[in-house]
Amino acid sequence: MGHFRLLVIGNGVSAYGSYLNMVALNVFIYHVTGSALTAGLFMAVRLLTNVAAGLISGRLVSRYDRKRLMVGADLTQALALLLLLIAPGGARVALLFALAVVTGACSTLSQVALRSSVPEIVGAGHRARANGLLVTGRSLAMIAGFASSGVVVARFGYSTAFALDAATFVVSAGILFLLPVRTRAAAAEGGDGADEGAGPSAYRALLRTAPLLAVMVAVRAVDGLGSSSHNVALPIYSDSLDPAHPATFVSQFWATWALGSIVAQQLCGRLMNKSGRTPGERAFAVGSCVMSAAFILVFTGLPTVPAVAAALVAGMADGFTEIVYVSRLQAAPDEQRGRLFGLSASAENTGFGLGMIVSAALLDHFAPLPVVAFFHGLAIVLCAALLAVLFRRGGTYARRQAGQPAGEPAQDTGGAPGREAPTAEGHST
Repeated sequence: MGHFRLLVIGNGVSAYGSYLNMVALNVFIYHVTGSALTAGLFMAVRLLTNVAAGLISGRLVSRYDRKRLMVGADLTQALALLLLLIAPGGARVALLFALAVVTGACSTLSQVALRSSVPEIVGAGHRARANGLLVTGRSLAMIAGFASSGVVVARFGYSTAFALDAATFVVSAGILFLLPVRTRAAAAEGGDGADEGAGPSAYRALLRTAPLLAVMVAVRAVDGLGSSSHNVALPIYSDSLDPAHPATFVSQFWATWALGSIVAQQLCGRLMNKSGRTPGERAFAVGSCVMSAAFILVFTGLPTVPAVAAALVAGMADGFTEIVYVSRLQAAPDEQRGRLFGLSASAENTGFGLGMIVSAALLDHFAPLPVVAFFHGLAIVLCAALLAVLFRRGGTYARRQAGQPAGEPAQDTGGAPGREAPTAEGHST
């Protein structure tokens, strides 16, 4: 795990630059153009690129060396930012949209490649702990990036913010390049790199053979809808609580949410690594229900302390489900993993983008609570349906085991290639 901790540091450094740049770029494009429409189009281009890049990244990660892809993605983003810095003023708007495409595609590629590589870097038995470290690093980077963006831009200007972001990508690429880590299974490294059947039909076949994983990906897409709703509704709700200080509750919420997420990630990673078991679909569904219910509670008009406590629970459930979800997808064979994470990235970004548009429109006519409750309620309903199916499958499996003659081996009813047996870590406890 020593090499992996260095990788986490490099990934956290680049994540800090990304969150810093997320704020700086959005403000910069509005400053340069003076048009809210242009700023909105910039965000839409990046989000659409994230969606499209997910499926493409799945194919690239399945076919090419993942370490080189991650290093190349970091250096490409650094180069794009440097070109923006040296470009004349008249060309900057066009370059900004090109930058939106580059950063959207490369960030998705890096995420898919890294998540697919974790079991090969640390070993399958340590993937939950490794995922906890990764998400903790990114959570800390998010806090630092968002907190420092205003100070960096105000005191040093946009150019400094862009240069700092480019430097973080170079640092990340350098650390990853120097680390002696293997990112693909030995059998895949020995192959010719062909990715047979990596087109759309391969994704359909993969989902048909792994229906529970398909449902988990669908839950994450609906979670994206819910996440977008509370992101859009939170400033409106905070303003209604204290019009004189509209940012107070927002800052309290995100600080508490991040604290809960980090605590959950650390505790879960350590407990899962110690027990050698990774909770599966049931734990994921229960955690998602708790997370959505806690987000809804935040908007019910509770006093500050209970509302902050609900945000803490939401953060802890969010961190827990992130580890369980990623670890479950990583249980798939190496040749399937890239496509699964690519599909997941596209689904999550699609849900988040669609939710941003629809929830913003609904909030013009409705209060934050019904909008947030509607979107997060969809996730709860889907998770409840998933739990019902899982408990029914569990009961069927138990009845089959009870009627099985003594001495015969247990049969795996998972029904999907690469799916772990019901007694292994592919199922929740």
